[in-house]
Parts: sequence; structure tokens; C-alpha cells
Amino acid sequence: MPDHSHPLLEHDAAADPLEQFTTWYGEAAAAVRTPEAMALATVASDGQPSVRMVLLKGWSMQGFVFFTQYRSRKAAELDASGKAALLFHWDELGRQVRIEGPVERVSGQESDEYFATRPFGAQISAHASYQSQVVADRATLDEIVLQKAERYAGGPVPRPATWGGYRLRPQSFEFWQNRDDRLHDRLRYTPAGDGWRIERLQP
Repeated sequence: MPDHSHPLLEHDAAADPLEQFTTWYGEAAAAVRTPEAMALATVASDGQPSVRMVLLKGWSMQGFVFFTQYRSRKAAELDASGKAALLFHWDELGRQVRIEGPVERVSGQESDEYFATRPFGAQISAHASYQSQVVADRATLDEIVLQKAERYAGGPVPRPATWGGYRLRPQSFEFWQNRDDRLHDRLRYTPAGDGWRIERLQP
């Protein structure tokens, strides 16, 4: 496990935030049960914020990808505002990563490719659930799942048009590392020309 007795200093951080994230994620993968879990924050048209946990399914220079129901509350808010924020909290390592930026839907092909890798049960759930909508009771939901499972028994299960991915394109990163004296290290990356500016934020 990484030694955090040494502070997070600017000259130790990677010049590229994606490289820094990849290093930290690799260390989290060795220490945290679900390193891919991240909080996704969105905002409604009336300014009301909301947040929930989702799973990171990939990252690259193009952005950070996750999947959901397009008829969910989160999707409605993402489509309306085109912006979101992510937070990774790796308590075992005393670290957080915050990422903010614009969001867009991934291509249908990319959603199809990922959907094909999901277990049968998860594929059926995507067909059965009208995410965020009211349902009479659990029995009603279970009956819908049973009907969908019978319909697609033997597969393959096609991706429903109402399910797919989003990509957040980072405009800022913040890497936070715990310090026992509460003077936590916070390094923020923001675009600067062809590279990134690194600034230290007070804890």
C-alpha cells in the first residue's frame, strides 16, 4: 500500500492529470473493494442538485464513461444541462479525486459493445426497469423481469434504445490526499494552452 506519510507535492505529481489518475486508480484497485465506484452529481433545471453512485466503465483522453437508463432522472438532468461532476473516494488510501466537465452521450455502437458484455440478468434489468419511475410494488417489478427473461431466453439480448452511456470530458481535476493534521493536500489541474496548470488549494 502506498506510503502517505509523504505529502502530495507539485513536483511529485504527473504533469498530465490523466496519468496521475491512472496511477492513483491502480493503487486503489489493489486496496479498495470497488475502486470504480464514483459519485455522479447533476443539477435540475430549477437548480436542485442530486447525487448518486455509479460505476466507471472506462477512461481515456476523451473522457470518463459510465452507463445508465436514458429515461432516468440523472439522464434527464445530464441531457438538459450538459454538465456533471464526479467524485472518487478511496477511504483506505485517504484519497479523493474530483472531476468536472461537460457530458455527452456515447455512440450507439459503444453502448452496444458494452451492453453485450453485461450478464444476462443485468441485460434483462435494463429492459424491465423504467429507472426513477414509480412502480406499484416489488411483485410488479419481478413480474416484468420474468416476462422479459422469457422473451429473450436463449439470447442474444438487444440493447434497449433507452439505455446507454455518457462520457464526461474533464475540464478540471482535483487530487486530494488526507493529512492527519487536517492540512490536506489538494492539487487542482485546469487546462493551460496545450497542457495543464497545477495549483495548490488550501485545505
